[in-house]
Amino acid sequence: MNYEESCFLIQKNNEERFLAHDCLARQPQITAEARCKLVSWLIAVYKHFSLSFESCCLAVNIMDRFLVTTSVAADCFQLLGVTALLIATKQYVFLKSFISTTICLVVTVLVVYQVLQVEVCSPRIKQLLSLCCNSFSKEQLCNLECLILLRLNFRLAAPTLAFFLDYFINRELSCYRVGGSDATVFTVHEGKNCEGWQPTEDQLSSMKKYKCFARKICELSLADYAFNKYQPSVIVQSAINLTKEVFRRHLKQSSLKCSSSSEILDLLSIDNHKLPGSDTHALIQQCTEELKLLVSLNQESIQDLLAVV
Repeated sequence: MNYEESCFLIQKNNEERFLAHDCLARQPQITAEARCKLVSWLIAVYKHFSLSFESCCLAVNIMDRFLVTTSVAADCFQLLGVTALLIATKQYVFLKSFISTTICLVVTVLVVYQVLQVEVCSPRIKQLLSLCCNSFSKEQLCNLECLILLRLNFRLAAPTLAFFLDYFINRELSCYRVGGSDATVFTVHEGKNCEGWQPTEDQLSSMKKYKCFARKICELSLADYAFNKYQPSVIVQSAINLTKEVFRRHLKQSSLKCSSSSEILDLLSIDNHKLPGSDTHALIQQCTEELKLLVSLNQESIQDLLAVV
C-alpha cells in the first residue's frame, strides 16, 4: 500500500467523526438560507485571495462543527465565517511547512505534496475584516478564533471534499491510457506530469475541464445545507458520476470532433464502481439525484464551464 492509499484510508475512517450533523438544530437565529449565503460568499472570498479549495472546504467544516457546539447571533455569523477561513488557511500553511521539512527525510511525502494544493500564506486579518465592511474589530476576530479552537479541541484535520476530489480523480486518471493498449499509464494533478509521459495541451485542458466541473458541483453542495447529511467521499463520488453524465450528454450533442473531446469520452467510460472505497451504491445514487436537482437550479453558474468543453 502506497502513501496516498494510506492517507485515503485514514481520511475515510475519520469522516464520521468530523461530520457536523444538524449543525443548525441549536441555532434559533441562523437559517439554512443564511448559511447558504455565507458559504457562497466564502467561496467567492477564497477565489478572490487565490486560496486552495481545501481551505474553503475546511473553513465550512470548522464553521459547521462550531455551530453544533455554540449558539451564534445572526449579526456575528459573518465574523464566524471569516474566522473559520483564517483558521483553515493557517492549518494548511502549517501543513505545507511540515511537508516541506519532512520531504527531505521521507520521499513518499511527495505524494501528499502533490495532492494538497495549498496557499503560500494566510490572508491578513485586516484584509478579511475589510471584506466585512469593517463591521468587526481585530480583537473580536482573535477572541472568536480562540473560542473556536477551544470548542473544537484543536481538532482541525477534517476530511474534505477537496481531498477526496483529488484522490478519486487521480485514481481514475491512473487508469486512463493514451495512444492505445501499449501506452503508458499516467496520473495527472493540476498539470503535474508523471515521469515517462508528456501530455499535450489539449489533453491537459480536457482533464482540467473535467475536474473543474466536478469541483463546481462540490462547491454548490458545500453551500447547500441539505448535503450536510452526506460524508464528503459520498458527495465527491456522486459529483464525479454526475460530471460524467453531463459531459457525455454535452459532448455527444455537440458538433465538436476534436481529439480532446474524444479523449474525455474515453476517460468517462471508466466503470464508476471501480473507485476504491466506494460507499453503498444506493447512498451514492440518492446523493447523485439530489445533486442533479441542485445543478438544474444553478444552470447559469455552470453554463460557462460547459461552453468550453
